[in-house]
Parts: sequence; structure tokens; C-alpha cells
Amino acid sequence: MDWARAIDAYCERTDASYWSEPVNAVTNLAFVVVALIMWQRTKGLAAGRWLSAVLFSIGIGSYLLHTHATAWSATLDVIPIAIFTLSYVYLANRDFWRLPLWAATLATLAFIPYAALLTPVFSALPFFAISSVYWVLPVLIAAYGALLRKRAPQTGRGLLIGAGLLCLSLVFRSLDETLCPRIPVGTHFLWHVLNGIMLGWMIEVWRRHKTNEA
Repeated sequence: MDWARAIDAYCERTDASYWSEPVNAVTNLAFVVVALIMWQRTKGLAAGRWLSAVLFSIGIGSYLLHTHATAWSATLDVIPIAIFTLSYVYLANRDFWRLPLWAATLATLAFIPYAALLTPVFSALPFFAISSVYWVLPVLIAAYGALLRKRAPQTGRGLLIGAGLLCLSLVFRSLDETLCPRIPVGTHFLWHVLNGIMLGWMIEVWRRHKTNEA
């Protein structure tokens, strides 16, 4: 693999220079700021601190992608997202569903075939195709939220709100190239802002569940 291969996948980028995507780059502060806030709010909760640290690294990885725009920076962009996803699914299985560690781990590993099966479905749909790998997430979050409404109503509602926020942010991510002729900077930066808020909210939903459970 050519790790130095240039990537031009966003409306705002017009050349290979470092600051060709200033808005996309700077709006990664949303992840960093929310991560710092949640770091404080999860004091005493090791798993919450872990999620906050990973959220911080998402902002750094995305910043590197939107400045360097290479294959190696794209890899550093997706790895923290994958880690956050699997970490949160595990904590949801363990804490929301109160599964034993072995069952929570197996249920978390089941996310991989789940995503592998559902991603091609979204890939076949014109609007959803560009963000197909991400659309599997609000489906899963909404399913967890709906199923938890009776057992843990506040947590269930929180997850449904999170799914809605993620859908909205994905809409802006998917419209970036389509609206490029009318909006020169594109709409990808709104994915950063809304997704940063959404991920922070998801940590808060977990934190509230743990606090109420204690």
C-alpha cells in the first residue's frame, strides 16, 4: 500500500496543500472540546475516561486527514472511530444489558458480521452509499434504544436521541459533494460539529446510566 498516496474526497479541498481544507480541519476542535468536557464529567469512571480519550483521538485523527490528506492519515482517522464504536458497544452490552463479561465480549464481536452484512445494503442505495459504512451505527443505536425503553427508559430515550443526531450528521456528510457547486466549503464540517456533539452525548448517556445504577 502506498501510504503517501494523496486523497481528495471532500468538497473543500482544491489542491494538495496542507491548509486546503481549513474549515474541515478547524472544526475537529468539536471532538477535542467535547472530549475535554466529558473527561471532567466522567471523573471516577475509568470506562468513561477511556471513551473521552478515544473521542479526543478522533479529533486528532480527523485533523490529520483533512490537512495531510494521505492514505496514512486516513488510516489514523478511521482507527479511533472503530475503537470508540467497539468500546461503546461493549459497554452497552455490559452495562445496559448487564451481560457477563464473556457474553458482552461475544455480543461486541457480533458487530463485525452485522456491519459486514448491512453495509452492502446501504452501499446499494444512491444517497446512503457514500456513508454506507456509518449508516449501520444509527440503526444499531436505535435498536438498542427501542429495546431498552422498558428496562431503562431514560437510557433508551438517550440512545434514540443519539441515533437521531447521528442520522442528521450523516446527512450533512453525505451531501458534501452534492452541494459543492452551491456551497464551496461543502457540508462535511457539519458532520464534525454534530458528530462531536453526538459522541459526547453518547458518553453522557452511559455516564447517567452508570450513575443511576450506582
